[in-house]
Amino acid sequence: MLDKVKDWTRRWWPRLRKPVTIAFFLLVVVLLVSQARSVDWDEVFSAMQRLETTAVLAAAGLVALSYLVHASFDLYGRALTGHDLSVPRVLVVSFVSYAFNLNFGALIGGMAFRFRMYSRLGLSPGVITRVLAMSVTTNWLGYLLLSGVVLSTGMVGLPESWVSGGVLRIVGVALLLVFAAYMVVTALARVDEITLRNFRIPVPSRRMAMLQAVHSMFNWMLLGTIVFLLMPKNDAVTYPVVLGTLLVAAIAGVVSHVPAGLGVLEAVFVAVLGDVVPRGELLAAVLVYRALYYLFPLLVAGVVYVITEAAARRKPAKNMDAAPAHGS
Repeated sequence: MLDKVKDWTRRWWPRLRKPVTIAFFLLVVVLLVSQARSVDWDEVFSAMQRLETTAVLAAAGLVALSYLVHASFDLYGRALTGHDLSVPRVLVVSFVSYAFNLNFGALIGGMAFRFRMYSRLGLSPGVITRVLAMSVTTNWLGYLLLSGVVLSTGMVGLPESWVSGGVLRIVGVALLLVFAAYMVVTALARVDEITLRNFRIPVPSRRMAMLQAVHSMFNWMLLGTIVFLLMPKNDAVTYPVVLGTLLVAAIAGVVSHVPAGLGVLEAVFVAVLGDVVPRGELLAAVLVYRALYYLFPLLVAGVVYVITEAAARRKPAKNMDAAPAHGS
């Protein structure tokens, strides 16, 4: 029986995956549109105008710091592959890729822009793939630990009509187990990379893995701080709750396949905090966060990308692909 199920899945899932994904995406869009129609947008815009200037400026400063922190994730790939691009060039490529990734998805931002820009600078596809793998791993490693703690302890709850608290706790424990598995592999592995379906994943040292976790957690906590600064002052709106809600919204955005998590982020915050914060003030905070963290950096990244493309056309790419470290 199990073999028949496996055969059916192998034969039909490739055909069903695309229509199922499209159907799920359309369902999410319909739900978000129906929710948006019930919002008093005049109150939202009024709440935006009431936000303290100092809070917005402080949040903007932390946005710049967060982008710098996230851009440096690519430096782990630089250390493992041994390519000789300068740190500033790596940071520029990573910044542009991250800004487009947030707004348009991983295929366009995380992958397409990295391959385009790193190739212009002389790196081979194999090296670029390893850099990308290390950056993605670093980003989600801290997420696994923080979200695992938040969900397994019941710090943040979603409406029962969405998902039960028991399921969230199970998910939290599962995330912690995945994090622990990564740390164990890096501590015990005697190889430099693991091959998974023709995709070679670098295996960092135990020390580097610990640095990745701390680095990533710091960035996710920065994001929580940005949102918290923009939230209305309320005894029920504590930093741990805001951070936990943001973490839940992040994975909801990934699962929903909605570009930039548009509407998903807002819906999760309303679901978690809508009973203790006026909806207009809550949406105002989240929308200003979206403008500061998604839209403005995208404009800057677009300008930077145009400048780098123009420079690349004027000067042929130099072959800077060093022999990767660890025999890669």
